[in-house]
Amino acid sequence: MEAKGRTALYIYSLLFILTVNCELIHIPSLVYHGTEGKSLLLHVETHFQLDEAEIQGTWCHTRPSGTRSTLVTFTKDATITDMMYRNHLFFKEPNISLLIQKLNQDDEGDYHLNLNIEFHNKTGLVIKEERTVRVTVDVPVSTPVIEKNPSYAVVEDKANITWMCAVERGTRVGFQWLRSNMLLGPADRYHFSQDNSTLLISPVKKEDMGTYHCVASNPVSQGRYSRAMDLSVYYGPYNLAVNSEQGLRTGEVFTINPGELVFFDCQADSNPPNSFVWISKSRNGTRVITEGPRLEVRSYRLAQAEEYLCRAFNNVTQKQDEAQFTLVVASLGTGKEKHTQEGSSVSPLAAITVCSLFIIACMLLVFFRRACHPKRVLMSIYNRPLSEQKRPHLSAGHEDATEDFGIYEFVSIPGKMESAQASCRSLARLESVQDMHTTIYDVIRHVPETPSHSLLK
Repeated sequence: MEAKGRTALYIYSLLFILTVNCELIHIPSLVYHGTEGKSLLLHVETHFQLDEAEIQGTWCHTRPSGTRSTLVTFTKDATITDMMYRNHLFFKEPNISLLIQKLNQDDEGDYHLNLNIEFHNKTGLVIKEERTVRVTVDVPVSTPVIEKNPSYAVVEDKANITWMCAVERGTRVGFQWLRSNMLLGPADRYHFSQDNSTLLISPVKKEDMGTYHCVASNPVSQGRYSRAMDLSVYYGPYNLAVNSEQGLRTGEVFTINPGELVFFDCQADSNPPNSFVWISKSRNGTRVITEGPRLEVRSYRLAQAEEYLCRAFNNVTQKQDEAQFTLVVASLGTGKEKHTQEGSSVSPLAAITVCSLFIIACMLLVFFRRACHPKRVLMSIYNRPLSEQKRPHLSAGHEDATEDFGIYEFVSIPGKMESAQASCRSLARLESVQDMHTTIYDVIRHVPETPSHSLLK
């Protein structure tokens, strides 16, 4: 039973020590970047009350070469500083932090803190704390200087370019390269040195043109930019094309009206600018028409169709390109207007035509209704006196044949079947009209201007 109690007490004591140990001291950063000639504070935070415990500790320095030195030995009430560092270090008890004044390159390395803590209420229980801090000392970076080799413009696909960047002051300097404010990284044609101070572009392309900067930095200096330097590259010709503001274009065929004066422009992406030659092609061969980026053509001097060619040549890159097209002389007429107005759903000409046809149709309808109305003929018959309607028409019983003498003409008046049938029903009561047909006739009498009495005799 007594052994179990001792074991439990030991476990509780160990847990207490671990808990207190995790909370006693804290160093915000385990790496400090110092600037040469300036001071650096190795700050230590304590998570216990110094007046409740006794402390004893040391600060030691291990250089990159491996040499180890004890800098300060301290308690809560006293401090012993190595005489070699008395004017270089500042340590004031009971604070545990260490201040290094006027940093130099010899101050680089690892700083070790060893601390023993004994609380007043835990006499005989000593807690040991150890921490290690890495310190670097750097010189601020000066403005970088950029150079290129060769310094003149280069030819695409035939030359390489080497960029170099250097600084007068600075330690542990890192370099970056920017083209038109875009960061450059390793690629098939981009080759960097180990510290990125040199950039080789092999071979040079058109897309490498731009403004270049070199950026230098280190742990104690933000990026310092060099002056801007441009890279010029001779290239081309690329994207050769022939254009014209006149006529109608379909693919590589231009159609123009007879007698029209047309201008053609030949354009290509190139550095330096290209020289242009215009060539006319025929069955018999080719001939040079003119030189320069513009061609003037008078259509009345052409046959129905003729082939042309624009040739662009770069005198520096020794590259050339050609663009061929066909010129056709034909009357475009409304065809051209149709193409130029293809974006609209209804053309103005079509709207005018429809309106005109509608007006003509209305006028014809009114004219026919007024000139050939069957109801007017029927009403003229229906409105005759009843005595005239009942009187039969006899071929030999006229009272005065001379009154009926003349030339008679039967005219057929077209009308709807329903109107004719309705008129027949209204005239059914007439005794003299027994077999009236649906076709109605109007009798028109033409009296001769001079009656011939000799014929009567």
